[in-house]
Parts: sequence; structure tokens; C-alpha cells
Amino acid sequence: MIKNDLVNRVAEISDVSRVKAALAVDTILDTMKNALRQGKRIELRGFGVFQVRDRKQGIGRNPKTGVEVAIAPGKTVRFKPGKQLRGI
Repeated sequence: MIKNDLVNRVAEISDVSRVKAALAVDTILDTMKNALRQGKRIELRGFGVFQVRDRKQGIGRNPKTGVEVAIAPGKTVRFKPGKQLRGI
């Protein structure tokens, strides 16, 4: 499923135009992105939790040459599915 599929489904279910449905989907996604950038936790009951976590420093390897490469520490987004989603 892609973003366009979500927009079509929202428009179909809520009986609004595709333009308004696209605005609603964009608003939700932008709000979630901004919250994650601020390090906030997003909990959608019955679906799951999005959380920003620290990623530790490590050493990787270039598969083509075999040369070791340092991987810098950073942040990453993790998703933990909710109970209802785990049963799928």
C-alpha cells in the first residue's frame, strides 16, 4: 500500500474529495514526522508505537571490498506493533 492508496481509501470512507483526503493524510504524516524529530513517542492504540532510539557506534564492512568502515552513532525510528497487530 502506498500513500495514494491511503488517500483514496480516506476519500471513499469519509465521502470527501480526494483533495481534502490528501490534505488530511499529509497533515497526519507531517505531524508524526515533526513529533519524531522532536524525540517524542507516538502511540496509536491497537496499532503500535513509534519511538526514536539511539543507535550505537559500530563497525561495518564494505561487502564489495571487505574494508571495515566506522558507523557513526545516531538516532533511528523504531516501531513496536500493538497486540491487535501482532496477531496478524
